[in-house]
Amino acid sequence: MSRLTNLPEPGQLVYVRQRQFVVTDVLSGALPPDPLRSRPAIDQHLVSLNCVADDGFGEDLQVIWEVEPGARVIDRKSDLPAPTGFDTPRRLEAFLDAVRWGAAAAADPRAIQSPFRSGITIEDYQLDPVVRAVQMPRANLLIADDVGLGKTIETGLVVLELILRHRARTVLVVCPSALQIQWRDQMREKFGLDFVIVDSKLFSELRRKRGLQVNPWTHYPRLITSIDFLKRDRPLRLLRDVLPAPGEPAFPRRFDILVVDEAHNIAPSGRGSIQVDSQRTAAIRTLSPHFEHKLFLSATPHNGFLDSFTALLELLDNQRFARTVEPAQEDVLLKRVTYG
Repeated sequence: MSRLTNLPEPGQLVYVRQRQFVVTDVLSGALPPDPLRSRPAIDQHLVSLNCVADDGFGEDLQVIWEVEPGARVIDRKSDLPAPTGFDTPRRLEAFLDAVRWGAAAAADPRAIQSPFRSGITIEDYQLDPVVRAVQMPRANLLIADDVGLGKTIETGLVVLELILRHRARTVLVVCPSALQIQWRDQMREKFGLDFVIVDSKLFSELRRKRGLQVNPWTHYPRLITSIDFLKRDRPLRLLRDVLPAPGEPAFPRRFDILVVDEAHNIAPSGRGSIQVDSQRTAAIRTLSPHFEHKLFLSATPHNGFLDSFTALLELLDNQRFARTVEPAQEDVLLKRVTYG
């Protein structure tokens, strides 16, 4: 089959870069023929695609079809098989179950998909954060399980569930620098989510390949960075460039999910009026209002000072908590039930 006959048409389903896409537009190249070539040049076409895969639903992509490796049209024009009879009730029931479990309904909080789409063995208590997250309009959770109980797994379940329900697409994980590779590997191996580590090396590589105006914070949908890199002047300045300027509306929010590992490191130190924000605290305070969902992880969220703990809760959700104001009793009981 020639390249021309294999050219997709708008509305067709195609397989590109290990994902399925729907073709939205096909544009033919307008370059004149090269007089130095003895053979006629092959026409090239710019194909606009829209992703229909679970982990990238709605993402747009443009490719040159003739040079895109592995691109193929999924043939959907073949005739349906002739019916030969009725399925048994048991087979029909299995089919209906497969359809029901294969469709993540944003309006149904009971149909949790992420445990079935992850490669892990899950304990019962690890399902509690994801169940609560899908019931909240904004998933602002402080996961304060003890060391070794799987806070990373609980976070991955919440992130994957929100992505499957199309409530989130962009994710930023802020963690200590020693844990960046661990976060990237676990998200890829256990949940099938690819993350890119943002550091000085990535900054230099993108500037060399994509130009001086490229902004790494908007170049990839899922990012991992360290809190000590984020607080530097240049990364924070580039991040402010994509945030609303003072006086501009903050809604809709620019990003979807913010994950802060070892969140006790961003809590301000001191007490009362002498409480001072560190550079880490100031960096997260700049980011926090521009994320729809926030997940803070810490095995030691309370350092014994109420002022510091309430300031951490204020960073998590400033609509429910305020600095120096003791949390309501129902919130304390909810946290004990959830994470205690």
